[in-house]
Amino acid sequence: MRVDRIAAPVRQQTVRNIRNAIVKGRFRPGERLVERELCELTGVSRTSIREALRQLETEGFVTLIPNKGPCVAIVTPEEAKDLYEIRQVLEALAYRLFAERAAPSQINDFRHALANLEKAYNEGTPQDMVEGSDDFYDVVLKGCGNKSIYWMLRPLHARITLLRKTSLSKPGRPAQSIKEVKRILEAIERHDPQGAWNAAMENMQNAEAAAMDMLRRLHTVKESPSR
Repeated sequence: MRVDRIAAPVRQQTVRNIRNAIVKGRFRPGERLVERELCELTGVSRTSIREALRQLETEGFVTLIPNKGPCVAIVTPEEAKDLYEIRQVLEALAYRLFAERAAPSQINDFRHALANLEKAYNEGTPQDMVEGSDDFYDVVLKGCGNKSIYWMLRPLHARITLLRKTSLSKPGRPAQSIKEVKRILEAIERHDPQGAWNAAMENMQNAEAAAMDMLRRLHTVKESPSR
């Protein structure tokens, strides 16, 4: 988590490093983020840490809890359900528009991004999976030709990232997800917008089921009385 003071602005690196630590699971949902410890881990001042935490709060990765301070955000099952309802419609629409509008070069970019995503799912770390997913969705959102979809999804990105990590933690889900996305690609290659929509909705619904299952298990464990 050490910050290189030469490569990029300190605040930008600090935000990125703490964000990555949350995504990787170094800091667990609900865990308190102690300024002194973050200073030691990153090598930057408390002022830089406070600025980074404020930005991460606006992104949805950090929650400020009264009398406790900044903590890693927790996505509840209820919040997850709300987010997936929005995500399903917007992402399915993006795939549908991609099938209608994407140029051959963009479809080829889709293939390459999917191949990289599959490699990350098979061989990578949780962080590799998240980064591969981000790169893949960047290709989809550019190819769909609708900038408003991107701007609607952007404020939800942090929560979606955490949900994606949660759903992919379910055994067998990464491999199944790749199969589902390949069906979306098949529809795109056929220039079949409705087929792309249907395959995307199936992918999102299965991702929701996996995430909800893992979240319920997590909350059940937390709420169980110690024995």
